[in-house]
Amino acid sequence: MPLLDDIVRIARDAGNAILEVYRSGDFGATLKDDRSPLTLADCRAHDVIAAELGALAPETPLLSEESESVDAATRRAWERFWLVDPLDGTKEFLRRNDEFTVNIALIERGRAVLGVVHAPALGVTYAAAEGEGAWRTDLAGTTQVHASDYRRDGLRVVASRSHAGAVLPRLLERLGNPPCVSRGSSLKLCLVADGAANLYPRLGPTMEWDIAAAACIVAEAGGTLTDLAGEPLAFNKPDLHNPEFVVCGDPPYPWRAALESVRAEAG
Repeated sequence: MPLLDDIVRIARDAGNAILEVYRSGDFGATLKDDRSPLTLADCRAHDVIAAELGALAPETPLLSEESESVDAATRRAWERFWLVDPLDGTKEFLRRNDEFTVNIALIERGRAVLGVVHAPALGVTYAAAEGEGAWRTDLAGTTQVHASDYRRDGLRVVASRSHAGAVLPRLLERLGNPPCVSRGSSLKLCLVADGAANLYPRLGPTMEWDIAAAACIVAEAGGTLTDLAGEPLAFNKPDLHNPEFVVCGDPPYPWRAALESVRAEAG
């Protein structure tokens, strides 16, 4: 798909800009109004993506974590737009653990129909487009990825490295203490997409740009991403915060009773 190839290229260009800062050691880190970190790499990656998407599709609006905010009334008129996190996992970037990504999604009528997640320090790119499947590219080449079946592979959980929260340990205990790995950024969703894990409960705050690209990848790999009521997540909501959500392989793991039990015990 030519458009997907273009977005992979743009994500890698942004990744190269991030790596220049990452290798320099001069991050220029500051705090935004919400106390989340901002680095030179965030800004440079945003500039690369904004310029290249503007040249590729000047008629398509861009909503980026690092762009100026756009009010909900204006966004409501957008049937198609780019939703971007130029550097997802800034905390991972600052900790130098390599688990940060560039996320670029194309949203149409509230759905992610194209997504690229590029992890520049790891040399890994995930890409998907609606109806085209999901793909992973690394030094070994490009392979199609598929979500895994917990009934065959056993339950394997992935969790946030920086935002695990208090509920997750109790949930894992209720699930029988399955293997659980921690990852940063949108790589958690991608691990479900490529079958390395088959359950990712996110029981804390995220924004739409954190997950939109990976949401397309999960869907095209046969997985699911739903809120705690089992409903698919929508994008371009008036409030760009996501609800709590769960990402599952194929078929979805029956997690709801365990989570409800843990929450009931906590009062």
